[in-house]
Amino acid sequence: MALPGTDNKGPCYWCLKAVKWIPVLFIVTIVAWSYYAYVVQLCLITVESTVGQIFYLIFFHFFFFMFCWSYAQTIFTDIGRVPNNFRISDVDYEAYVHHGDSLEVQNRILENSAKNLPVTNVTIGGSVRFCEKCKVVKPDRTHHCSVCGECVLKMDHHCPWINNCVCFTNYKFFVLFLGYALIYCVYICLTSLPYFIAFWKGDLQGMGRFHILFLFFVAIMFGVSLMSLFGYHCYLVLENRTTLEAFRPPSFRGVGADKYGFHLGRFKNFKEVFGDDPKQWFLPVSTSLGDGIQYPIHSRHLQSSYHTMDNTQNSRRDLESETSKLNPGHTEISIL
Repeated sequence: MALPGTDNKGPCYWCLKAVKWIPVLFIVTIVAWSYYAYVVQLCLITVESTVGQIFYLIFFHFFFFMFCWSYAQTIFTDIGRVPNNFRISDVDYEAYVHHGDSLEVQNRILENSAKNLPVTNVTIGGSVRFCEKCKVVKPDRTHHCSVCGECVLKMDHHCPWINNCVCFTNYKFFVLFLGYALIYCVYICLTSLPYFIAFWKGDLQGMGRFHILFLFFVAIMFGVSLMSLFGYHCYLVLENRTTLEAFRPPSFRGVGADKYGFHLGRFKNFKEVFGDDPKQWFLPVSTSLGDGIQYPIHSRHLQSSYHTMDNTQNSRRDLESETSKLNPGHTEISIL
């Protein structure tokens, strides 16, 4: 994904971009080795029963395929973009910067820009959420990612292991990736356990036994890590929260911080991420509900808005006066 302001891409930019792929290449290398160790060293060389080989390989390849598919979708799915109607005009932005010493005037400018936008979240202080780097009013649950260099829809966190943000567009894929990775590790542990025991008894011969030994240990190590991470994200799905919202609950106009602001009931929360069609719940295809801009909210927040029309009209004259001082002749564009 392109970073803003990288039109003149020098060697440093490309070096940094390449370095970001190192964690992904590490995971790919481990997975490729695990495939060789399991398929060749365990199934084709060590397992003597033909029926056992077929049984092991069929289920292994199914879990391997689903894991790789989910991982690829998580990595290569675009994070999405904030629509242009959330971007404030150049005139308003100049006025916003010019009045940097007056938070009240700045907030009036932002409230005027956000009055027709479908936003319910505010800052802790009750102001409009605005990104000065992207020059946009932030849609609900959107945050700026310093690594990606732009605002990300329903940002959960930036994950170096996928070199991408976990967000609205790929959150389902990320949860499935964790789930299938866990199943992959558990399956390897269970099917390689008898041969791991045989190794310690001295009944397993050949150099391949070391591949089986390390395969078991690596699967255990990753499986334990994935179990806690997958369990945590299952909890977040059912509570309809992101990792960022778990640490800092979203704030709503007139209500303040509310960690249950997007909670619709656990089954509805689940369907918001995985969709309405049960046949596609566990496939890494896009089925999440919504557009990443607007989200169903708890009934107590339905009346939340940044500004009523009456209040906007009352502050219009003051804002026109402030803006016209900086940009004569552009007041009409700024306000309307």
